[in-house]
Amino acid sequence: MVLDSLFSIIIILFSVVIHEISHGAVANSLGDPTARLSGRLTLNPVKHIDPLGSIIVPVVSYLMFRAPFGWAKPVPINPYNLRDQKWGVAKVAVAGSGANLLIALFFGLLIRFFPVVSNDFFSGMNAFFLKVVWINIVLGVFNLIPIPPFDGSKILFSFLPPAANAFKDFMERYGMVMVLFIIFFGVDFIILISSFILRIIVGPLGHL
Repeated sequence: MVLDSLFSIIIILFSVVIHEISHGAVANSLGDPTARLSGRLTLNPVKHIDPLGSIIVPVVSYLMFRAPFGWAKPVPINPYNLRDQKWGVAKVAVAGSGANLLIALFFGLLIRFFPVVSNDFFSGMNAFFLKVVWINIVLGVFNLIPIPPFDGSKILFSFLPPAANAFKDFMERYGMVMVLFIIFFGVDFIILISSFILRIIVGPLGHL
């Protein structure tokens, strides 16, 4: 149990780090070097850890729901540097969850097409890979919720016309209240979506 929890914490930590690096890398490719110049394009977790979002919330939510909600310290982005002023922010936003879902896809397909369960060691590896898949799916889905400060809100706002500025202001003002509401009352829905994606990727082995 202790070892399982330790592995989960490590997976969560590096998953949120890769999430943030992906934001910065895409921003850098689109002309904004802010994250790179700030030293945030690194796998060193110390540069990315948000004590609440990277440790406390993910660990508590994983132990309570087996679903690790969380976030890292956001990488600094200057949207005015982006070459694509219309969709640049959306591209940067989707990169984080996209990276988590790609990680889930990679390890999930390994489990699906190369399942090895006859050996204790490889059976343990399958279980570890499944944990990687599950954690990254949940993080990816959670961060696509269209409520500030999550990535989903930036994607949504990119599609809204200027006339919707009042709606954006309202969402940004009360975003954290909505997030807390979802964490306490919307967990089952997030787990349902994540479990559906897990089964699609992994197939019959897609259960924890």
